[in-house]
Amino acid sequence: MLLIPGIILTVIYSYGPMFGTVMAFQQYTPAKGFTGSPWIGMDNFTYLFQLPDFKNALRNTLFIAIMKIIFGLVAPLSVGLLLNEMRKMLIKRTIQTLIYLPHFLSWVIISGVLIDILSPSQGIVNDLLKAFGVQPVFFLGNNHWFPWVIILSDTWKEFGFGTIIYLAAMTGVNPSLYEAAAIDGAGRWKQTWHVTLPGIRPIVILLVTLSLGRVLDAGFDQIFNLYSPITYESGDVIDTLVYRLGLKQAQFSVAAAAGLFRSVVSLILISVSYYIAKRFANYRIF
Repeated sequence: MLLIPGIILTVIYSYGPMFGTVMAFQQYTPAKGFTGSPWIGMDNFTYLFQLPDFKNALRNTLFIAIMKIIFGLVAPLSVGLLLNEMRKMLIKRTIQTLIYLPHFLSWVIISGVLIDILSPSQGIVNDLLKAFGVQPVFFLGNNHWFPWVIILSDTWKEFGFGTIIYLAAMTGVNPSLYEAAAIDGAGRWKQTWHVTLPGIRPIVILLVTLSLGRVLDAGFDQIFNLYSPITYESGDVIDTLVYRLGLKQAQFSVAAAAGLFRSVVSLILISVSYYIAKRFANYRIF
C-alpha cells in the first residue's frame, strides 16, 4: 500500500511520457497528433547530427559533465579527510552544517546570487580584482570563463553532500588499524594514506562508477538560469538545446530526437556503470 502512490507517480511522469518518443520518427504537427503525423524514419536524427549547434552542445555537455564528476570527487573527498582529522566536534559539526546548506538551495536562488557577485560593474569579485589592479571580467558573458563558473559553482553547491557520504564511510574504518599504524610509527598523513583511503576505497569506486551514468547530464537548471546567447558557444548543452528546439522554435520532432539520443546513451552508460560497480565494489541494486 505504501508503494502504490510512488508507483502511480512513476508510471505517470516516467513511463507515460515515453509514448511521446514516437515524435522522433515523425514529422510531427500538433494539429495532426501522433496518429496523423507522417513517419519519416531516422530523418530527424540525420538532421540533428548535422546541426552545428548539436555538435557544439554535445562537446560542451561532455566537458562540463566530466569536469563536474572530477571536481565532485576530489572536493568532497579532500574536505572529508580534513574534517575526519578534526577532534573538536563542535567546530567539525558546524563546518559540516555550513557546507551542507547550499545543497538545499535551488539554482534560481544561487543563480541570482552569482549574477550579483560576478557582475562586472558592481560585483564583489570584480571589486576585489580592481583593488589589485586587474581589469573587470564579465564571467557570465565570457566563453572562456563561463564553463568554469558552472563547474565551480556546482562543486561548491554539492560538495557538502558528498563530504557527508565520505565521512560516514570513514566511521566504518576499524579504529584498531589506526592504533596499529601509530605503533608502527605512522603519522597522521601516513595513517590517512595507508588506512583511511584503503578503508573507503569501495565507496569511492562506487560513487565514481555510478557517476558515469551522468556524463550527459551537465545540469539544465543551473545552466538555464545562468547562460545567455553570448555564451551559447561554451555553455549550451543538450538539455538547453532540446528546450530551445522544442519549446522556443516548435521543432518538436527534432527536439524529441535529441532527447531520445541523450536517453539511449545515458541508459547504456548507467548499465555499464552498474556492471562496473557490481564487478569492483560488489554493489547490487537487486
